[in-house]
Amino acid sequence: MSKNIILTVIICISLNCFSQSDLKNDSVILKKIYTNALVNGKSYEWLDYLSNQIGGRLSGSLNAQKAVEWGKKELEELGIDKVWLQSVMVPKWTRGVTEFAFIETAPGVTTNVPICALGGSVPTPIGGLKASLIEVKGLEDLKKLGAEQIKGKIVFFNRPMQPDLIETFRAYGGCVDQRYSGAAEAAKYGAIGVIVRSMNLRLDDFPHTGSMSYGDLKNENKIPAAAISTNGADLLSGMLKLNPEIKFQFNMNCRSWKDVESFNVIGQITGSEYPNEYMVVGGHLDSWDLGDGAHDDGAGVVQSMEVLRLFKEIGYTPKRSIRVVLFMNEENGLRGGKKYAEKAKSKGENHVFALESDAGGFTPRGFSFNCDDNNLAQIHSWKPLFEPYLIHYFAKGYSGADVRPLKKDGNVLAGLRPDSQRYFDYHHAKNDTFDAINKRELELGAATMSSLVYLFDKYGVK
Repeated sequence: MSKNIILTVIICISLNCFSQSDLKNDSVILKKIYTNALVNGKSYEWLDYLSNQIGGRLSGSLNAQKAVEWGKKELEELGIDKVWLQSVMVPKWTRGVTEFAFIETAPGVTTNVPICALGGSVPTPIGGLKASLIEVKGLEDLKKLGAEQIKGKIVFFNRPMQPDLIETFRAYGGCVDQRYSGAAEAAKYGAIGVIVRSMNLRLDDFPHTGSMSYGDLKNENKIPAAAISTNGADLLSGMLKLNPEIKFQFNMNCRSWKDVESFNVIGQITGSEYPNEYMVVGGHLDSWDLGDGAHDDGAGVVQSMEVLRLFKEIGYTPKRSIRVVLFMNEENGLRGGKKYAEKAKSKGENHVFALESDAGGFTPRGFSFNCDDNNLAQIHSWKPLFEPYLIHYFAKGYSGADVRPLKKDGNVLAGLRPDSQRYFDYHHAKNDTFDAINKRELELGAATMSSLVYLFDKYGVK
């Protein structure tokens, strides 16, 4: 018997166990959740403050600390059972003055292009770095070219996100290695700098930053790394085809510092029947510094906070202890998620479920799950409850970077899956700002998350 047939049988059994009475009672609760989120929601108001009054929240920055204090204060005002800070050491990297770059076609003949330093990059020499370029489509091209063609040049990584993939996160995953490892690999062949095409499906003038790593390179071998906008990348590629001898100059003043102390912000409603079974819902409080981090991941932060507020609002008393965790340092280290899981393990806490929102504040489509077939069958039995809200996607897949360390046999990890077609237009860029948020879509996401948490709290993990 095939795996799909077995799963179908399990789903049918689950549906039989899921009585019409259960369906009716749960539909009433979900209706209350959605109504309160859309009529009396607070997620949009919270995000307005986080984005416009605090702004970009890069780990180790003053704004990140302001966000920690804000998150703790707002959770305390909800009147939940417990709110606390969890200390975590995080990396500190600063961008410095605005980056500058131009293409030189002849002495004194230049064209400016938009760039930004990749997070963790070393700076260029004082006065900038100018050299010839060599264009590649990926890391695999470096070995083919060899040091004789790369040494002393700037490597230009120009592999775009694959446009025919409907799942845009797959397209992102297919080319992000050039951003993360490009500098480390190019340096091995004698490159003196790297320029990386922004991870963006749209053609625009916004360069997109993001984390990068030098691997085990010694400090003296590290080379500066920058992202160039998609329009800039197309222009540079076209000019290289016309004249391979053109030069590229860029100037960056970024710097890495010693690790500093920051915090995860945690709030809890203690379970009435199973207080030692923990359910987590969260997003990451840090963001990149170019915009104000409204989609990535201010949306996930306020949606997660809204789950606890909505339960208080509708008078729902959870059976299990439900925690909201505002994780610190997802963007350039994952220190917050790792620290939370480490502390949970050391205390012997039983985390049965965790849900993360880190894919933007767009219209929710459903969830992806890291779980076994029994739990997936139970999830599918709840689909009729979500159909009135046009939530249709329930499949195995990735949950979230911050909750992933909590995975163990028998528990369920989930990730909210909004419509992703516009997400990478804003991801890690200057235009990731509050005005790109749709209030109703944000609130629908919060209600959808709350509904899933409610169902897992009521019926438990199989």
